[in-house]
Formats: sequence, C-alpha cells, structure tokens
Amino acid sequence: MAVDRERVLRDAAGLLMRKSGATMDEVARAAGISRATLNRQFAGRDALVRALEELGLAECESALERARVDDGPASDAVRRLVRALEPAAGLLAFLYSENQLFEGYGQNEGWARLDARMVALFRRGQEAGEFRIDLSPVWLSEALYGLLVSAAWAVYEGRVASKDFTSNIAELLLGGAVRRTE
Repeated sequence: MAVDRERVLRDAAGLLMRKSGATMDEVARAAGISRATLNRQFAGRDALVRALEELGLAECESALERARVDDGPASDAVRRLVRALEPAAGLLAFLYSENQLFEGYGQNEGWARLDARMVALFRRGQEAGEFRIDLSPVWLSEALYGLLVSAAWAVYEGRVASKDFTSNIAELLLGGAVRRTE
C-alpha cells in the first residue's frame, strides 16, 4: 500500500501544532500508519520537521501567488494574502515554534525569499502612502507572521471563530488597535 506523503505531513502538522513535543510514535498514530512506515518516509524527527518546513514554504509561496501581492493597493493585497495563508496557518504555527529552522547556516533559503516578498509588499504600501512609515516593512512583515500564528491558535482553541480569521488579522494589522474618534 502506497503512503500518501502529503497526507502524512498534514496529519503530523495537525498533531504537532497542538503538541509540538509529540513523539514519532504519536505522529505515526495521528497519521494512521505504523512507526516503521513513518520511519521509512522520514528518518527521524529532524527529517520530518524539514519536510514540514518544505511543505510550509511551498504553501506560503503558493499563497503569495494566489494573492497577487503585486496587484492593486497594498492593503487589498495584504487582505488577499491573509485569506490565502489561512489554510497553512496551523502548519505555520508549528514551524514558527521550531527555532532550529531559523538559526545558523542550515537555514532554508525559502524563508529569505518569503520574507523578501512580504517586506516588499509592505514597502510598496509605504511608498504608495497606504502604510505608516514609522514602522519598518520588516517589522510589519514579522507582525503579520505573529498574527497568523496567534489567530491559528485562537481558532484551534475555539476562542475565535474561523470565519473571522482574515478580518481579525488584516484589520488589526492595517488599522491598529487604537480607537479613532472622528
């Protein structure tokens, strides 16, 4: 019987988002396969995490394409991007907690490509006069990542409705939390 590698990765991501320290036995059970089958696919936890990283990067790059981040007003592009990233938010929540992915010489170049595109989106919005210029585009990009991860957790825990995912993130990021009196 052939193993659907992507399904195994998605099942693993679902478990690891909820329980980042899950054992490989627990991952195998969550994926509905034996530990031996899991080991044939991924030679240990590090290999599994790296495969999840590749999946996460691919999903983020695909979301950037679907969101057409270079088209129209940057604020609209941010909203489209958040909507496009929603299906990958749980996976990003897990990856965001895996410090070894972002440290040292072994860092995947995909993160740098992703970061550059996100920063370019916020810089474009600043240059067009849409976004505040007192916050760096790097910080705005990091804030977006943080909001995506926080929202994924809040939805998973049932504290926030999934239907509010995009608007909660985009409106807080773009509008801030300060109540405006007009």
